[in-house]
Amino acid sequence: MTRITGGSRAAFWALFAAPAVWMTAFFVVPLSVIWAYSFGRTLGLTQVDVTGTLANYARVFDPVYLWIFAKSLVFAGATTAICLVIGFPYALVMTFASNRAKIGLLLAIMLPFWTNLLVRTYALMAVMRTEGWINDGLGAVGLGPFEMLHTNFAVITGLVYVHLPFIVLPLFSTLDRLDRSLIEASLDLGAGHLRTIFQVVIPIVWPGILSALLLCFIPALGSYLTPDLLGGTDSQMIASVIERQFKRANDWPFGAALSFMLMYLTLAAMAWRALAERRAVLRKAR
Repeated sequence: MTRITGGSRAAFWALFAAPAVWMTAFFVVPLSVIWAYSFGRTLGLTQVDVTGTLANYARVFDPVYLWIFAKSLVFAGATTAICLVIGFPYALVMTFASNRAKIGLLLAIMLPFWTNLLVRTYALMAVMRTEGWINDGLGAVGLGPFEMLHTNFAVITGLVYVHLPFIVLPLFSTLDRLDRSLIEASLDLGAGHLRTIFQVVIPIVWPGILSALLLCFIPALGSYLTPDLLGGTDSQMIASVIERQFKRANDWPFGAALSFMLMYLTLAAMAWRALAERRAVLRKAR
C-alpha cells in the first residue's frame, strides 16, 4: 500500500490549485449566478431579483416552448443517427487502412476543425442557396432549382457537417484498440463481414459507440449558429430562443430557466449513458 507523504500531498495541491481556481472562477461561479437567476424576476434593464419563484420553470412547459424543445431533440437525434451511419463505416475503414491512408483519412475529418465555424456555415450557404453550386450542377442536367436553404434539410445537413468529427474520432479511438484476432476468428469460423461487424465488433465497442453518440448529441442539441443561419422560421432550435431571451426580450430569468432545462436534458442523457454502460458490464460479468 502506497503511503501519501506530506510532500506528495503538497505537490498534488500545488498542481490542482490552478485548474481548481480557474474552474471555480470561470465555470462554477457564472453557472451558479445563472442558476440563481432562473428563480428570479426582471426588475430593470440589468437587474434581476432572485425571489425563489418557480414561475420561469413553469413557463418552460408552455406548449410553444415544449414544441421547440421537441423539435430540437428531433434535430439532434436525426443528426446523431446520420453521423453514426456515416461515421461508423468511416472509422472502420480508418482502423484497417494503411498508415499512410490512415493519416489522409484522419486529416480529411479533422480539416473542418481548422476553419472557423462561421466561415464553414457561410460556405454551406453558398453551396445550398438557389444560385449555389448544387443547383447550378442540377441545372446543367435539366433539374431544379430546388429550395434548400432556410429549410429543415439545410439545418440537419449543417449539423451533420459540423458534428461528424465528434462521432468519427471517438469511434476510431475505440475501434483502433479492438483485438483483431476476434475478427479473424469470426471470419475463419465462417461468419461473413457484415455478420462479424454486427455480432462481434459492435457488441465489443458498444460503450465507445454510446460515448460517441453522446458527444455528438449534446452539442447538436445546443447548437445555435448553424440553425440560425441555415434554417427558416420553422427551423429554430432552443438555443435561438435562449439567445432572444437574453438579448432582445431582456428576460434573463426565463432565459436562465430555458438554459438549465437544456442542461437537465444533457445530464439525463449522461445518466442514461452511464446506466447503459453499467448494464453492459453486468451482462458481460454474467
